[in-house]
Amino acid sequence: MLEKLKSWARALKRDVIALWIAARDPEVPLTAKLVAGAVAAYALSPIDLIPDFIPILGYLDDLLIVPLGIMLAIRLVPPQRMALARAQASEAETRPRSRAGLAFVLAIWLACIIFFGWTLREML
Repeated sequence: MLEKLKSWARALKRDVIALWIAARDPEVPLTAKLVAGAVAAYALSPIDLIPDFIPILGYLDDLLIVPLGIMLAIRLVPPQRMALARAQASEAETRPRSRAGLAFVLAIWLACIIFFGWTLREML
């Protein structure tokens, strides 16, 4: 049972990356691009619609909204384009990760937090 859940989680992660790839594919219809891009961005974003610290409801988006959004986006993307995107996502999982990229993204988030904090302080 645990192995089945791990396999499902890996497939879900691959599909999120595949949807991000499909959202940038010129062969995918605009509606599918918008849904796939929104679902992938939400799934990859550290910000949740319902914060996780809210009892029960906090995990509702992780357990229901994200998987249902992924299923909808997969249905909208043409099957041959989704298969290609999944193959590219599988290939991307085997590539090494960039710590410099992570540091860059964290630096941008930190700069945004400092800017908004500074702006809020100036307003008060």
